[in-house]
Amino acid sequence: MNAGIIGLGKYVPEKVLTNEDLEKVLDTSDEWIRSRTGIQERHIAAADENTSHMAIHAAEQAMKNAGITPDQLGLILVATVSPDRAFPSVSCQINEHFGVQCAAMDISAACSGFIYGLVTAKQFVENNSYEYILVVGVEKLSKITDWEDRNTAVLFGDGACAAIVSKVSEGRGILSYELGADGSGGKHLYLNDNQHIFMNGREVFKFAVRQMGESAVSVLEKAGLQKEDCDFLIPHQANIRIMEAARERLGLPEEKMSKTVHKYGNTSAASIGISLIEELEQGKVKEDDILVLVGFGGGLTWGAVALKWGK
Repeated sequence: MNAGIIGLGKYVPEKVLTNEDLEKVLDTSDEWIRSRTGIQERHIAAADENTSHMAIHAAEQAMKNAGITPDQLGLILVATVSPDRAFPSVSCQINEHFGVQCAAMDISAACSGFIYGLVTAKQFVENNSYEYILVVGVEKLSKITDWEDRNTAVLFGDGACAAIVSKVSEGRGILSYELGADGSGGKHLYLNDNQHIFMNGREVFKFAVRQMGESAVSVLEKAGLQKEDCDFLIPHQANIRIMEAARERLGLPEEKMSKTVHKYGNTSAASIGISLIEELEQGKVKEDDILVLVGFGGGLTWGAVALKWGK
């Protein structure tokens, strides 16, 4: 039996930062931001709203939706590049909050992190190591954003997603996956000595357009499927032009791709999970749909899964 997602949860901070707000403090405009990224607004965590707090909110929701309790968890995996501190890990902070002593570790794969988490969880579930695994993608990117750099300050938002991974019905769940990394591209997207995100936008764009499309096609082929078998694409919400390139590579109509970048910006490890939840809530993703989840991130990393939705 395949591992799959049996419960989801998300959390986004209350504060909304619009393009109009950024116009007042940066040499930019709403039109410039929207035309190049598709972003209109993003959510920003309060000063006392830490990465671990957002992760816990999303985790509580995911467990409730899966119908399990914290003591049933065998492993907690947290994908983040913006933890509260270097250590203890966010996963251990979640562990402490729920009063459990299950295995816990963080994953650093930037915007690909949630995919890395799902694929890691799949291995442990399918080899019968753990029955239930909590996978969280969470970022407080606002604390590592250079708010004077108009090229990056307009891009990022804060938020969290969580998934409970367990065995699902025959034929459903994660059908195939692809993970990869090219460390030689690390110089194009990294945390600089000032503890701010640096990005060579042109190089990252070229990499992302190529890799997102290739990975999406690859996981379908590995699952023995064709491009036309894909019912819905959930790409990392980094930039509308990159997302559209992946959609076109699969030959999907616009309505078959998740687009939440306009209201959340790039939430890195949280973006794919948040988008999946939104599409489920709106009824766009249905039982037995074939989904492709695909992302890329700093490292440079990439990852994708093909899955058949349902328990």
